[in-house]
Amino acid sequence: MDRRLFIGTLAGGLLAAPLVAEGQRAAKPHRIGVLIAASKAFITPYLQIFRQALHELGYVEGRDIRIEYRYADGHYDRLPALARDLIGLHVDVIVTEGTPPTRAAIQATTTIPVVMTVTGDPVAAGLVTHLARPGGNLTGASFFLPELATKRLQLLKEAIPGIARVAVVWNPRNAVHGPAVQDVETTAKTIGVEIRHIGIQSPGDVADALALITKGRDSLVILEDAMTNVASAQIADTALRHRIPAIFGLSTFAEAGGLMTYGPNRVELWQRAAGFVDKILRGAKPGDLPVEQSVRFEMVINLKTAKALGLTIPASLLQRADQVIE
Repeated sequence: MDRRLFIGTLAGGLLAAPLVAEGQRAAKPHRIGVLIAASKAFITPYLQIFRQALHELGYVEGRDIRIEYRYADGHYDRLPALARDLIGLHVDVIVTEGTPPTRAAIQATTTIPVVMTVTGDPVAAGLVTHLARPGGNLTGASFFLPELATKRLQLLKEAIPGIARVAVVWNPRNAVHGPAVQDVETTAKTIGVEIRHIGIQSPGDVADALALITKGRDSLVILEDAMTNVASAQIADTALRHRIPAIFGLSTFAEAGGLMTYGPNRVELWQRAAGFVDKILRGAKPGDLPVEQSVRFEMVINLKTAKALGLTIPASLLQRADQVIE
């Protein structure tokens, strides 16, 4: 589905008159805190999806719920203070995206329910001990990043059979990136690809990372998190200008000029977050709600970029793509 059309439809839905059962109306609005490691500009389309999903569950903003947003703009060191800020507002539940804000939230409170979404393997990251019964105050939806990172490398190799070197762009401060990079290195050995590392831990690292990308001219595999997502538009632009093949996690970066994307369906995950919030506001304990895994993954190929890079994408790969940009 075209992302701009989809978001436009959501925005229109948010303005539509709701049909809410009388029994669903709260005596006073519940407060929902949203803790985001990325920027407001990056996350806004997904927050619209979240708000629309709550709307469809019968919640009217201003009457049944109030949502408080806090953004770290890629600065992970700001997350603990932002989490405490939300706790000080006496929110009823905190929603997070990604591992670092989720960790900040559960370190800041053991009583307020936390709903995570678009979060890499929470067991490997030490956020929960079991997916089926997470316990404590955390639940939500996640995906298995190491498997996805390996799949991106394999797809890049399939698109460019003669590829010999790949640079992996990742955040060493993200707890789930380490295991993902290890899996990528293991797979790389089996398919004859040399791996180089480019780390982006803070906004101040972006310029150096772009310089390394330009100098090395290796094909790129980007592991998503708040920091690399903030830099991904610049990475996509740099890759296109310097004729560097790159595979990302979010379809928006194929639209921005990246060669390929492969990742979980973020729309689905944010819709699930609304479902978890609904259950918790109705009295469910987060520790009793199983953590759900993403079941929908999307591949997008930018054929215009492929032609600009002088690449011929195999027909077998194009046929498997969910979207081909021509």
